[in-house]
Amino acid sequence: MTAQLPWPLAYTVSGPDCTSPMPLGHTSPLPEAVRDLAELGYDGVEVQVRDTGARDADTMARTVEAAGLRILGIGTGPVGAQDRLTLTDPSPDVRRHALDRLLGAARLAGALGVPVTLGQTRGTFLPGLEDLQRRWAEEAVARLAGEAAEHGSRLLLEPQSRATTSLWHTPAEARAAADALGRPAGLVLDTHHLEAEGVETVRAVTDHADVLECLQLAATATRGPLTTGDPRLPALLTALRAGGFTGRLTLEHTQDGDSTRAAARSWTALDEAASALT
Repeated sequence: MTAQLPWPLAYTVSGPDCTSPMPLGHTSPLPEAVRDLAELGYDGVEVQVRDTGARDADTMARTVEAAGLRILGIGTGPVGAQDRLTLTDPSPDVRRHALDRLLGAARLAGALGVPVTLGQTRGTFLPGLEDLQRRWAEEAVARLAGEAAEHGSRLLLEPQSRATTSLWHTPAEARAAADALGRPAGLVLDTHHLEAEGVETVRAVTDHADVLECLQLAATATRGPLTTGDPRLPALLTALRAGGFTGRLTLEHTQDGDSTRAAARSWTALDEAASALT
């Protein structure tokens, strides 16, 4: 981690099963990406997967650990973003395939001993089907939480803006959904989605630090790499520490055409902001 941050610092990368690099993560294949990030000083990665299960855990872990990094979390964005599979699709076959992919990701996360995050694969509602689609999603998410728990993982729900999903836009909504699962679950907060929904980021961190397991960071407005002097960062880091946060920070943002430079900019900005903690 940086010389001053007390939490692991991760960067978003794409798993080998992705059809193309995720636009909010390192653009290189996994082996090259982790070597690059290790040289920059990162502690680990959050791996976005499309169709990977527990059978692939050892190979993935060896690839990352060979660079001196750790896998800190599994993301499921490509299930929806690349294959258009969601838990609220009107087609039963699509919903079944979406859940199968997510269950596989949960088993992978369990084999790796890390949490699994659910975001946009929740899907969006169609007029007249809202109540039915909500029930489909809630039932599927409950099953996913159970699968994660049974395999030694933990489901994290990420509140996202209404531009990407019809479910759980605010931290309070996502927390209520997590509490209703009856299984261990936590939250991921993403500064981009909080800002898109008009949620004040420091307040969100303060209010939900006790269930927050990951904070995803990006620059305001552009959703690009962090910049030095960003006034949000010292306040966010201070709120995390005051709330007893024990999770990880993850950079999830656009790459501005050069992942090495993007990752270096974000690392430097966080390291500078962390001086407020000393």
